[in-house]
Amino acid sequence: MSRFPHLRQDFAASLVVFLVALPLCVGVAVASGVPAELGLVTGIVGGIVTGLLPGSSLQVSGPAAGLTVLVFEAVSEFGLPALGVIVLAAGLLQLLMGALKLGRWFRAISLSVVEGMLAGIGLVIIAGQLYAAAGLKAPASGIDKILGLPAAAVDAIGSPGALASLAIGAGTVAVMVGWTKLPKKARTVPGALVAVIVATVVASVFSLPVATVEVNGLIDSLRLPGADALGGLATPALLGTILAFTLIASAESLFSAAAVDRLHDGPRTRYDKELMAQGAGNALCGVLGALPMTAVIVRSSANVAAGARTKASRVLHGVWLLLFAALLPAALALIPLPALAGILVHAGWKLIPFRGVTSLWRAHRGEALILVVTAVAIVVVNMFEGVLIGLALSVIKTAWETSHIKLEVIDKGAGPIQARLSGNATFLRLPKILDSLEALPQDRPVELDTSGLHHLDHACRTALDSWAERHSAADTEPVKFTALVKAASPEPV
Repeated sequence: MSRFPHLRQDFAASLVVFLVALPLCVGVAVASGVPAELGLVTGIVGGIVTGLLPGSSLQVSGPAAGLTVLVFEAVSEFGLPALGVIVLAAGLLQLLMGALKLGRWFRAISLSVVEGMLAGIGLVIIAGQLYAAAGLKAPASGIDKILGLPAAAVDAIGSPGALASLAIGAGTVAVMVGWTKLPKKARTVPGALVAVIVATVVASVFSLPVATVEVNGLIDSLRLPGADALGGLATPALLGTILAFTLIASAESLFSAAAVDRLHDGPRTRYDKELMAQGAGNALCGVLGALPMTAVIVRSSANVAAGARTKASRVLHGVWLLLFAALLPAALALIPLPALAGILVHAGWKLIPFRGVTSLWRAHRGEALILVVTAVAIVVVNMFEGVLIGLALSVIKTAWETSHIKLEVIDKGAGPIQARLSGNATFLRLPKILDSLEALPQDRPVELDTSGLHHLDHACRTALDSWAERHSAADTEPVKFTALVKAASPEPV
């Protein structure tokens, strides 16, 4: 025990994390349109392989609800064999970015974009899993899923089988919500696991006509990337999907790491090392044809709350997943699919920051708008383009806010008019600058002091020169510039 002073705490925490991870691994896989065993494979790799690597000591990795929509779209468009290639390439990119020490730069991504991404994912997950809870086939796009819900509700009401399936899904959500109201000691067993067990027992005892998980066997579910799948790397659409997997998985993992660091007093996350650990795990998952992994805040927070002290807890949770997949795979076949849909609906709901949007709107309306637009864009367009729209809005907002310019005019009634520019003169503020300067009397000389400018870009420099030429008429003294900064001079860091 001297070599492992925290073994007892880590062992107990690993069992809690295993019980949290088991239904989520299966649920995410089924919702992603892949065999349930592939979710367990990713959980095993995330626990044993990524868990052993340096980076974050208490963060737990595995298949994440946040990538469900992207995986489902990729499998639908490119086929299941291509999934391994996508995940493998994304993992190698993460390894490269970690080696280049780019991990810390993911912390610079606007939090509003990340929360908007998660909110959009949550909305699509909820809409899609409502169809699954009723045993119906969901439309392909996010907006069609939402718009088709009224018609799906009508179809479900007229079908006894769909109503029974919906009852199982709704009961699963009710158990999970109610479980959070119990005393802390009772909540040692995760609510998701309890909900799945209750749903399984009810469906079996009453012989309800609901679909259950299809079991293929762990080894049979593995799909190593073949030559045909590797050949698809030349496709622009596939390359865009790989980039989306890389950016979203990396951002979610590193934001999760920052959140987990706030939950404990142990060693802080080394972001570049953590990005490489995620890359190594994803590369192996890609070779095995499994789901992509990210760090998962639900499992990570459960790990910390259960008293974990070292990375041994997350490694052991991977061992328990492996033993379950090897010894009890038939148990998966008893789980009703609407129960897993209920778990994903609950997970999707938790991804939407309802309170955060309200408080953000009061304090920073621009950031709240970025969050909402990102979420809506993901629902209406798709994951990758929605995130790009959010990032573009964030950059535009930042550029606009940093382009503060102030013009002070001193007119003593006689002699030259003194005008002083201060702040950042960029093309974004050019209309305001020109409107103010062109309003100065045409028949008076002007002294323009630019010593207060931190930055003057080429567009503004050219515009000031043009204005000076127009203002300097034949009977007016030329505009006198004072301390004009060089065009496009950078603001000191």
